[in-house]
Amino acid sequence: MRFCSFDLEIAKELQPGDWQAQRPLGITCAATVCSGDAEPRVWFGECEAGYAANMCSGECRDLVRCLMQQAESGFVPLTWNGLSFDFDILAEESGMWRECADLAMHHVDIMFQVVCTMGYPVGLNACLTSMGLPGKQGMTGADAPRIWKTEPEAVLEYVKGDVTGPLLLAEEVTTVKCIHWLSKRGNPMLCPIDQWLTIEECLALPLPDTSWMTDPKPREHYYKWIGEADKRAAVDACQDESGRLAHEYRQEVRQHEEMRDTIYGPGRRNRR
Repeated sequence: MRFCSFDLEIAKELQPGDWQAQRPLGITCAATVCSGDAEPRVWFGECEAGYAANMCSGECRDLVRCLMQQAESGFVPLTWNGLSFDFDILAEESGMWRECADLAMHHVDIMFQVVCTMGYPVGLNACLTSMGLPGKQGMTGADAPRIWKTEPEAVLEYVKGDVTGPLLLAEEVTTVKCIHWLSKRGNPMLCPIDQWLTIEECLALPLPDTSWMTDPKPREHYYKWIGEADKRAAVDACQDESGRLAHEYRQEVRQHEEMRDTIYGPGRRNRR
């Protein structure tokens, strides 16, 4: 299986609490890297001063289209927790809800496959370190929005690591058929992975035993936004149509006023 690993960094500095309540979050940058690539490709907003505070909707749509093209070329999108976060945010920022939902359902989310097998999520760094692969260093995703304001190049290097790490892990697991890590108590843990599964395929797996857990999250927690994608796409379409009609109305009014000025002269349009 060939992959296109994808990750993004948000623009808003999150406060304690539910991040969903703090939307929209914006996107400062993103990265993609495909199996066999020498270097990741980075994505970011551009302005006259260099790096923009966040990517505009058009730049986000370009990223979505790139992921779609890679998928059509046989590179399966790959993320770590992209189902519940990255694709959700990208859908909102690009306005391409249906496209992002389709990409999400047919991509491999390493963490979600662990969730469907074990019943709980694990951290990427814990897995990378345990399996002898380069881990993330220097900052966290929570730090990235703040650091972007003064050191955007450092965040770009960080997001590169966020795509190369999962890709290396996916390739290693393809060989060894498992993921292992140390728990917070220092106990060795192992999750068998015979083969990588897309989200759609993961949802067909039997539910793991979570009776020992205090507050297990159901699978639906990770993909509930997908069920709302059509509704959000319809709302966005209505808003776009309303904006288009308003723009056409303003143009017609302007043309009408210009015609009256031509006939009666400037400043006489309201005289009888």
